[in-house]
Amino acid sequence: MHQYFSAILLCGLSCLPMTVAAQAPGGYPSKPVRMLVPFVAGGGTDVVARAVAQKLADRTAQQFVVDNRPGAGGRIALETTKMAAPDGYTITMISGTTTASSNLHKNLPYDFAKDFAPITQVTEQPYVVLVHAALPVKSIPELVALAKAKPGALNYGSSGTGGMQHLSGTLLSQKAGISMVHIPFKGGGQVVVDLVAGQIQLAFLNPLGARPHITAGRVRGIAVTTRKRAQAFPNLPAVAETLPGFHVSNWYGLVAPAKTPQPVIQFLYKNVVAALADAELRERLEKEGSELLGSTPREFGTHIVNEVQMWGRVIREAGIQAN
Repeated sequence: MHQYFSAILLCGLSCLPMTVAAQAPGGYPSKPVRMLVPFVAGGGTDVVARAVAQKLADRTAQQFVVDNRPGAGGRIALETTKMAAPDGYTITMISGTTTASSNLHKNLPYDFAKDFAPITQVTEQPYVVLVHAALPVKSIPELVALAKAKPGALNYGSSGTGGMQHLSGTLLSQKAGISMVHIPFKGGGQVVVDLVAGQIQLAFLNPLGARPHITAGRVRGIAVTTRKRAQAFPNLPAVAETLPGFHVSNWYGLVAPAKTPQPVIQFLYKNVVAALADAELRERLEKEGSELLGSTPREFGTHIVNEVQMWGRVIREAGIQAN
């Protein structure tokens, strides 16, 4: 998908003026479009949604209104999306957390493979594997060796059970055949505090949260969790260089209700991709450690299904249950 977006840029899409785009068949959009966000304002999903919504509004001369619907791990927003009219006037920004955590709940009122029409994956962001500065490891192989020498002696923190930070540690343990103790906190801030203080030895943080502590020498970054090295930390190896097949990303993408007409889906997809070529938007999101994608609806649909299935296996094997 990275190659796909780069190809579009090389074809000159980055030179497109941010003028009003032609409407889709049927005159879409002829009224404001609601973009649901499953979490509170100010979080990562909200930030990306608002940035993209503004650029879509600029291109279409129509409002794209961000509507925060937090609660129940994203289920409120997603059920609202499922039940909305499939006319393109309700779209939703989902994330890796949304799909992964769906495996923690039984009898969900929606099915990612059947009830939503994928539009595009907007961004991907790595987590940075951080260790306390005093921990005698500088790489994933050294971390694995220490964990095997002292089973259960390493603690890693997360912002909550079943979240991506927790699942990152779980997948690392499974891939490496090691045992680490998960310490859940009520938010990401306390994870950082306890990591810096040495109360926990390991954590997985987003680039924006990790960088100042790495720069100050309070923690040590030893790897990133995406398949390949990340633009934000080019000198850090990917975990997959040691543990093939390891991949965790904090990603965001847009979906619509199932049966939304394909001309509308294609219109939204093409305009999001054009928006991602905007220099201001690129700079804003890349500064936070995100890589811009713009995958096709088909590619994004495959990605969603793969994510749900992969995290389902990880969660079942680890016996993780929702609090």
